[in-house]
Amino acid sequence: MKIDGMSATSFYVPWSSCEEHLSVCLHHSVQPVSHLLLPWFLSQLINLPDEGLHELLAALPAQLQPHVDSQEDLTFLWDMFGAKSLHSLVKIHEKLHYYEKQNPMPILHGAAALADDLAEELQNKPLNSEIRELLRLLSKPNVKALLSVHDTVAQKSYDPVLPPMPDDIDDEEDSVKIIRLVKNREPLGATIKKDEQTGAIIVARIMRGGAADRSGLIHVGDELREVNGIPVEDKKPEEIIQILAQSQGAITFKIIPSIKEETPSKEGKMFIKALFDYDPNEDKAIPCKEAGLAFKKGDILQIMSQDDATWWQAKREGDANPRAGLIPSKHFQERRLALRRPEVLVQPLNVSNRKSSGFRRSFRLSRKDKKTNKSMYECKKSDQYDTADVPTYEEVTPYRRQTHEKYRLVVLVGPVGVGLNELKRKLLISDTQHYGVTVPHTTRPRRSQESDGVEYIFISKHLFETDVQNNKFIEYGEYKNNYYGTSIDSVRSVLAKNKVCLLDVQPHTVKHLRTLEFKPYVIFIKPPSIERLRETRKNAKIISSRDDQGAAKPFTEEDFQEMIKSAQIMESQYGHLFDKIIVNDDLTVAFNELKTTFDKLETDTHWVPVSWLHS
Repeated sequence: MKIDGMSATSFYVPWSSCEEHLSVCLHHSVQPVSHLLLPWFLSQLINLPDEGLHELLAALPAQLQPHVDSQEDLTFLWDMFGAKSLHSLVKIHEKLHYYEKQNPMPILHGAAALADDLAEELQNKPLNSEIRELLRLLSKPNVKALLSVHDTVAQKSYDPVLPPMPDDIDDEEDSVKIIRLVKNREPLGATIKKDEQTGAIIVARIMRGGAADRSGLIHVGDELREVNGIPVEDKKPEEIIQILAQSQGAITFKIIPSIKEETPSKEGKMFIKALFDYDPNEDKAIPCKEAGLAFKKGDILQIMSQDDATWWQAKREGDANPRAGLIPSKHFQERRLALRRPEVLVQPLNVSNRKSSGFRRSFRLSRKDKKTNKSMYECKKSDQYDTADVPTYEEVTPYRRQTHEKYRLVVLVGPVGVGLNELKRKLLISDTQHYGVTVPHTTRPRRSQESDGVEYIFISKHLFETDVQNNKFIEYGEYKNNYYGTSIDSVRSVLAKNKVCLLDVQPHTVKHLRTLEFKPYVIFIKPPSIERLRETRKNAKIISSRDDQGAAKPFTEEDFQEMIKSAQIMESQYGHLFDKIIVNDDLTVAFNELKTTFDKLETDTHWVPVSWLHS
């Protein structure tokens, strides 16, 4: 595999980080320093408590500064006593001293022999019930086996044994690390690549939370020289993987540490919501498929590292596995999708003239309407603005509504005929004091049985057009030379009454409602399969404007086909904005699911865009 001109693959074989030993051999030319410093340093060490060596090293450069004659010597001292390798060795030294002091020693090494002597002694004593019971216990095979095992364990040394130092260390090497790890089923969590210029095998990436990361012994940029004594300079990464796969038990690495200092990163604090499905096995660009993290649209991911501009490291939120996986970065994924994204199809705005007191009219023009009527759709920004964005990830944060806050706006989206208005009606009837809907605006004349502000808010055409120019409408359309629209203020009016506002809009509009003020929760009402539509809607009717009266007509096969196609387009283009998808196969079942969703929305914690809480 080729990544940035280098071959890349991974260390992915089972490992364990429970036993890790490190030997470091430092080779460097020591620059001239005042000959008085070494005796002084040794005198400090002689009188130093075991646990104070690390603290002394940290304070040494400042204490030695008055004794140094030149800036060159001072720089050398800072570099030497501040080296990570030296501090690591000192920490190991202190740990070993602590271990020697705390190491528990077995009291007996010959418990089995002692038990035999005790049994022989008891045989010469007057036998009572207690002695008989003790002799019976000591003669049992399982007790004898237990004592034998105890003696074997007590006589064996379990002190850590460091691997022998290699005899063939290159004098030109600045530093060599010998690392020994013991295999188990956990992947090491690192990838390697071959430098095309030098031919060296380099550690390309350390996966956050993996065995290599937790051990702290292997770092990005380290050069791998040997695996179990086998030189790897002339081998391909795939051949090294084969060597590792065939290795059993402990595996020893010879590594040349990277010179580059690692900068601490701020990983682990950022959460994102995935707005697309991803399978690393189908991604030809990923440097290591085994290291990839698969996810689905809507999954919450915790970003563990953004050190690589192309491949982030992430884990699923709440996943017990601490090891991160590779995912494409936001910039990289946006670039890929933008290059291959097809031209977005824009659904026409549909308007029907349905009469239902207290409910928002559905401003939807069918395809036949569009042929005979001049229709349009507008919102705050153009459709081109909508389609310019490529959905990849959205940074999110946990949010739970507080009792003093307004309810979140609930946006219902779905194709014509799916049953969205029926579900909305059932919600309103279930609790008229808790749920509310907006009152739409229109420029048509008020009829005798209508009241202003009930069925519609009636305004002049000039005022309507002025409000459009001032972006006061969420959406609007024109039907038979009259405007119809839903205003932002009508939503605010419902929320101000401490009610849940149920808003039915076209999916084009959803993006522009996603603000700190409304914090919308978007529910997509999806039709079942076309077979189920034919079965469940055969006696139902659809409000259609295919004729001049806009009367209710029985569903036709064309209605079913259009409903399925419209739903597919909506989900494909705007699915990343949907928080919940409910399939309306059975109206009662769908209503119960919708009601449960509403209840949880008001009590549970949900993930929302960071911008909503930090605007």
